[in-house]
Amino acid sequence: MSLEVIEYETAPNPTASIIALHGLGADGNDFVPIAQELDLSAIGAVRFVFPHGPTRPVTINGGHVMRAWYDLLGAELGLGAARREDEAGLRESQALVEALIAKEKRRGVAAGRIVL
Repeated sequence: MSLEVIEYETAPNPTASIIALHGLGADGNDFVPIAQELDLSAIGAVRFVFPHGPTRPVTINGGHVMRAWYDLLGAELGLGAARREDEAGLRESQALVEALIAKEKRRGVAAGRIVL
């Protein structure tokens, strides 16, 4: 599986990349207007990468299918709350994001110039 992404470049041949992950239920489109307003000319050409997270049922939203990097199983708070995490979903998203970083490296962006 790979992610759909929106890319925005401030100039040709970017030498830096910024990968921004959206929040629950949103998608990469949310960041485009922000990127267009930033003046990052001091660091050279930048490629913004805005992935759309996978769609999946989200437990705390009644199982509604939406974009989410992992399932939110509950909102327990406090010291005695049972810890429930969607480790499989987290690992899946980790691999997808690592693939985006690897792609930027293959495109010639140095690891030290990739921001997540």
